[in-house]
Amino acid sequence: MELAEFVIKTITILVVFVLTLVIAMYSTWGERKVAGFIQDRMGPNRAGPGGLLQPLADAGKMFFKEDFIPALANKWLFIAGPSLAMLTALLASAVIPFGSTFRWEGKEVVLQGVESNIGILYVFGVVALGVYGIMIGGWASNNKFSLLGAIRAASQNISYEVAMGLSLIAILMMSSSLSLGEIVSQQHGGNWNIFYQPLGFIIFLTCSFAECNRVPFDLPECETELVGGYHTEYGSMKLGFYLFAEYINMFVSSAIISVLYFGGYNYPGMDWVYDQLTGALGTQTGHNIATLIGTAVFFGKALFFIFFYMWVRWTLPRFRYDQLMNLGWKKLIPLAIFNIIITGAAVLFLKPLITAWLN
Repeated sequence: MELAEFVIKTITILVVFVLTLVIAMYSTWGERKVAGFIQDRMGPNRAGPGGLLQPLADAGKMFFKEDFIPALANKWLFIAGPSLAMLTALLASAVIPFGSTFRWEGKEVVLQGVESNIGILYVFGVVALGVYGIMIGGWASNNKFSLLGAIRAASQNISYEVAMGLSLIAILMMSSSLSLGEIVSQQHGGNWNIFYQPLGFIIFLTCSFAECNRVPFDLPECETELVGGYHTEYGSMKLGFYLFAEYINMFVSSAIISVLYFGGYNYPGMDWVYDQLTGALGTQTGHNIATLIGTAVFFGKALFFIFFYMWVRWTLPRFRYDQLMNLGWKKLIPLAIFNIIITGAAVLFLKPLITAWLN
């Protein structure tokens, strides 16, 4: 790897890391604003203009609160739980393609932390590890409510990962690739997978709510039944890590939904925009500005789905636990299998007919 390529790649990784943290931080502010709007009140408006400094004030409060560990808790695992939850949440953003390529001195560098040919498997594996952070913290707290919340989180994640994985198989059958970069490039322009996989998208979106422990699937931290669930005994920044990991997971799942079903950085008319920019500004500058526009489009899509998470949270009531399990095992898994069968039939019989007709 040459110096220019190394510098651009390093800057890309740093920007991705910082942006993930900043978006997660300001999602807490956005969630309060959305909640305030839905409940006909102002939301945060004291710290800075429009309450924009509220996330920094919250972080300061979390850092400076007394950091205690319950006497009967397992000390090291009590610390390891939130650390693991935070680590796995941040790792998932490494393989997401945030944009096309950036040109500098004749070199092209992909705007992606790591281009892996098994990107979707990597994301799936890392997200699955996230539940260990909750399980370890819940068990180490030596509290019955914490343990029950952790067990709920584990069983919920296992149940919905099956349906989520099955919904992804249909995408993989269409794209014939496990690389997220390749899946995005196949959706060039407006040829998005959502038009071919509407059922798979609904299943994936529902499972994403369950994987992020968001309402109406927030049974692991259900305050009416379990006090605070798996983080009942936590305070200060360790509690902040758990809460922050949830918002990072929201951003990562929103980004993955954009990549898999809504074309990632692709948008209708992007070829025309590219031609205009390269014609007016030159090949390198025009290409780089077109890439930045595509990246802005990608973040717009991801932010919309973050808003959707918040909208649902402040609109729908929480499921009962038996309803949650019934939805996962009896509804979503059969629907995902049906979607695979329909997709397989379309790939085998319908696609050759359409290709022959177009040729």
